[in-house]
Amino acid sequence: MNLLLQSWSLYTRATARWPAIGAIVPFIPLLLLWAVVAQAGVFPRVFFPGPADVAGTFVTLVYKGILPAYLQDSVVRLAAGAAVGMALGIPLGLLIGTNRRARQALWPILLFFQAIGDIAWLPILLIWFGFGLGTMTFVIVYTVLFPVVLNTVLGVESVPRDLIRAARSLGASRLRVLTEVIIPGALPNIITGLRNGLGYGWRALIAAEMIIGTSGIGFLMFDARRAGSVVEIFLGMIVLGVLWYLVDAWILAPIERATGQRWGLVTR
Repeated sequence: MNLLLQSWSLYTRATARWPAIGAIVPFIPLLLLWAVVAQAGVFPRVFFPGPADVAGTFVTLVYKGILPAYLQDSVVRLAAGAAVGMALGIPLGLLIGTNRRARQALWPILLFFQAIGDIAWLPILLIWFGFGLGTMTFVIVYTVLFPVVLNTVLGVESVPRDLIRAARSLGASRLRVLTEVIIPGALPNIITGLRNGLGYGWRALIAAEMIIGTSGIGFLMFDARRAGSVVEIFLGMIVLGVLWYLVDAWILAPIERATGQRWGLVTR
């Protein structure tokens, strides 16, 4: 019992000093279970490769330059689509959140198109844009847009009305109220919308690459299906999970916490 408590104490101190350890340790039992099942031959090795097979394929694809090139293509597409989605979504959310007439006119349209999934657009996008970057960019923008807009509207509505009235009573213009009261007050929700939108956009990109892509991680996995290479499919799935974990845990979540601590203490 004492040994267990000492081990736990050592683990908590180590994770507090090196947070990366806390992210890696939970995966160790999963990797061990995977290795044991693969080694036991419960399933044919060609259909269920072990961690060593996937690691070997990772090294091979990196050495050939295939995996870095495909990963770069996917990340660039996501960044371009997400940038456009945010550039459209944040102003649109501010407009709907601050203008009653705009909300009455745009809210039903927003909800209508939100119900149409991003992949549902693919048939008509293929007719309009073909198997190109335009189709994938549209899918990402469409996917990112709605979480950003809805969370921005929620953030604007969560700003205490007393703060807005106080600013106006002190003579602040509409622009100053927007930039110095409403946007800072809504910022935690806007960041949450960006985080959710990027997550949805990442999944939509992989689906689009599987269907219409000629490069990217999604294309790598779908092309591996045609070659019967289960190990490359496993590798693609692991790359997707690891990459998104790094982006979310090390970039987006800290930004969200920082904005919440800086601007999220305002209560109605």
